[in-house]
Amino acid sequence: MVRAPWAAALYPARVRPLHHLQRVGALALAALCALALCSCGNTLQNRPIPHNILEGIIASPFPVFWLGGSFHGLALSEAIRDSSDSFSISYGNCVQGGEGGCVPPLRLVTSPDNSFVPGGSAPARSVRLRGVAATIAQEGRTIAIATAGVVVDVYALDANVAQDAARTLVPINAPGAPEAPLPAALANTGFGEMPLPAQAPPPLRPLG
Repeated sequence: MVRAPWAAALYPARVRPLHHLQRVGALALAALCALALCSCGNTLQNRPIPHNILEGIIASPFPVFWLGGSFHGLALSEAIRDSSDSFSISYGNCVQGGEGGCVPPLRLVTSPDNSFVPGGSAPARSVRLRGVAATIAQEGRTIAIATAGVVVDVYALDANVAQDAARTLVPINAPGAPEAPLPAALANTGFGEMPLPAQAPPPLRPLG
């Protein structure tokens, strides 16, 4: 499989020493910032990426996975962080639903809650992918990968795109290379049992 140009630029070698992490993070943030300034075409579907989300991705204590500025001709169209601290990165315009019900052709979701691998009741099969455990469902259109302390879900409308994405995805804020083995999954980090910031009680103050 031929490596994409963005992969060669950000990851010229298969193994990246740790002292390159800060430089890679800065390059990735600069690339994403450039994307955030551009909102072309249908404004209901191509939304600018908020700068605070870009900074949050780079500063995240866990690896957040992406596929570069574009993948299979699909431009990065949205990056969001939800209330569970998961990051979702979408590629391409909505093809179903429009605003409020967007279904992009390709979406990656990195969840720090590794206590389970999503899949629901849909038929699925377990495989080894890039050296770690993965689950494939929806006739290959959904792939869940447990690596490091996260679960990365790949959702695509085309099974071939999903499989190529799973082989190519890399962390934007940590060393990595397309197609290279992924770090082994960690034991349950307990993230799912932690209260969300909005659920944490206010600090106690002395009376009087």
